[in-house]
Amino acid sequence: MFSELSAGRPLPAGRYTLLIVLACMLLLSSFDAAFAHGVATGDKGYIQESSGVLIIPFIYLGAKHMVTGYDHLLFLFGVIFFLYRLKDVGLYVTLFAVGHSVTLLFGVLTNISVSAYVVDAIIGFSVVYKALDNLGAFPRWFGFQPNTKVATLLFGLMHGFGLATKIQDFEISPDGLLINLIAFNVGVEFGQILALSAILILMGFWRRNRNFMRHTYTANVAMMSLGFLLMGYQISGLILTP
Repeated sequence: MFSELSAGRPLPAGRYTLLIVLACMLLLSSFDAAFAHGVATGDKGYIQESSGVLIIPFIYLGAKHMVTGYDHLLFLFGVIFFLYRLKDVGLYVTLFAVGHSVTLLFGVLTNISVSAYVVDAIIGFSVVYKALDNLGAFPRWFGFQPNTKVATLLFGLMHGFGLATKIQDFEISPDGLLINLIAFNVGVEFGQILALSAILILMGFWRRNRNFMRHTYTANVAMMSLGFLLMGYQISGLILTP
């Protein structure tokens, strides 16, 4: 696939490439407000003050987390980039969702956590990995192709662990905790469906363009750059934070 994408003349500065660049700039401008698995101040306060079973509010918070979680969306965008059949999209998205849900529940309920900087750096690496996978870099550079299904599940586990690490800092009430966490995961699924529906619609229009395969190279390089930026930010935070 890499040879197909890199064949021909240099990429034209077409409208789709411009849209990709503008989207990346917009994403970069929002980093301070929602970096990695950050939670909005108002939502954080609500989580800390809540007690008892609150199914609907936590479904809403889960959906909001997914729709506004650019790191999730970047990775899922890479996962579905070359998937055309809905059953394939459903399979990979389910693997990611299962991994995300398992470690979110496990991490919060067992109070096991690691440095948020380390987890978020790995999440950034997941974006880099998927971009390289889409470019066909692994067979070309290393002579083997990682199992994409296993990788999606493993990175789903890391994404969920990242959020679990953040939630543990909120001192959430143990009253109704399990039900609320399950509701949160249900909300994540709703948000994922909404976000992916929008992405798939846009991808459908983009794929109709005859230069789609050439523009995909630019798109995945941009995605990989954002992944490296996320990794660098988190590694710097790990080193500089006392």
